[in-house]
Parts: sequence; C-alpha cells; structure tokens
Amino acid sequence: MTAMTTRLAAALALTALLATTSWARAAAPAAPPPDAATPAGLAEVIRVIDERQRNQGDWKALCYLEVKERAKTDQVSELLVFRRDEDDKQMFLFTKPKAEAGKGYLRIEKNLWMYDPATGRWERRTERERIGGSDTRRGDLDESRLAEEYDATFEGAEKLGAYDVWRISLAVKPGVDVAFPLVKLWVDRSTLNILKRQEFALSKRLMRTAYYPRWKKVFSPSKKDDVWFPEEMRFFDEVEKGNSTLVLIKEIDLNALETNLFTKAWLEARSR
Repeated sequence: MTAMTTRLAAALALTALLATTSWARAAAPAAPPPDAATPAGLAEVIRVIDERQRNQGDWKALCYLEVKERAKTDQVSELLVFRRDEDDKQMFLFTKPKAEAGKGYLRIEKNLWMYDPATGRWERRTERERIGGSDTRRGDLDESRLAEEYDATFEGAEKLGAYDVWRISLAVKPGVDVAFPLVKLWVDRSTLNILKRQEFALSKRLMRTAYYPRWKKVFSPSKKDDVWFPEEMRFFDEVEKGNSTLVLIKEIDLNALETNLFTKAWLEARSR
C-alpha cells in the first residue's frame, strides 16, 4: 500500500468515525451554543472553547504516542505532561521506551528548552519543535489560548461527516509566537468541540491536519468545574506525506504538583 493510499484510508476512517459516533452530542453544553455567524457570537464561541479547556491550576497527564513515518518502523513512546496554567509553565518527560527515557522539555517564561540526558545539555527550541520527533507540538498538550493568540473570522456553516459545523479561520496576532500562524477550525455547532483543525504557514501552505475524535471531561478541584480535553488526537503531516502521529491521553490528575517541579534541576534529577 502506498503512503498516499494509507493517508487517504486514514482520513476516510476518521470521517466515518465522525459520522457514526455520538460522543459530541453527549458533551453538549447545558445552554444553547452561541451563533458563530455573528461577530459577538463568534467571540463567544472562541471564549467558550478556551474556557472549557482551562484548568486554573495544575495538570498531570500520561500520554501515549504512536509515530508513523514513511519507510520507517513505527515508534511508540510514553511521556508525562505537567502544566501549571496559572504561571504558564509546562514540562514533558519521556518515560518509555528505555532509549528515550529521561528526555524532556521545559517551557517557562515563554521559552522552550529541550534536555538530552545523554549529553546533559539544554537547548532552546521554538514553538515549531516536533516533540520527540513526532508530529506533535508543545501547544497540542497545553490549554487552549485561541482568543489570546489569534484573531478569528467566520467562514461558514457546513457538514463534517454527520455533524453540522462552523468553519472558522484564525490569524495569529502581531507579536505572538505560535507553531502555525494561520489555522482553520471545524467546530461542532451543538457541542463547541473542535472536530478538525488545519494549520498553515504564513505562505498559506497547508502544513498539518488534525482530527479530534474523542473528548472527555474531568472535574478540577482548583477550577471547581469540569475541564475538557481531547482524549484522542490524530495529526497528519501534509508536507511529508505518509507521516502521522496518534496521541492518547490515558490518565489525568488535576491535583496540586510539587512547588519546584518546573525547574531544570527537577527534570535533570528524574533523568539520572
């Protein structure tokens, strides 16, 4: 099977999943969703998407990554993701496989650093960094900041599989550093869950397509409300056709983390 055929089959399978599953309906907000076709409604849609994923406290998740690259053996890994949303801090720590265990990333004061225990060195990275060589970026496992980072434009109402969706375009705000400056979202009109996302370079070249087949909620003690997160994410590289990454968030813990966790010293100590 060619890479193009594999890519098409995966896309069709995801479209079929969106057409047949009922998770989005079950996750509908209690109040009727706003109408994104109006300027005020669009602003409210973006605000709600951000707010539902915001924790206002600490976050720990165990994630499974499956990386497929053309003409290479599939790679499987596990990593822990830590966040302190109040201070905009984030850390990744790879735990499996053994060859990758101890590698990590630390974001603090809007700077992203990568640590390699084999060399004991830290290197500064950009928001476009592929986490662990996958198609995943740091922001994929962060809280949603659409209103803070992008200006939104309503593009229209359409169908995605069996779902009625709004198509929304996003353009990065001046001075903001993001992995992709131009983004298109397909948002389920009933639930305000993002079902599909396409990301573009400034030249408008399509770089990556993402699907979010499953969303889940967990109660947050710090927020005193539910926090929503995409339990499954599928990323397709649109430049290197045939490359893709599956991310599964397997466990979530929203209790308070160690005070000094978001430091280089903490990560280095776990990597020994």
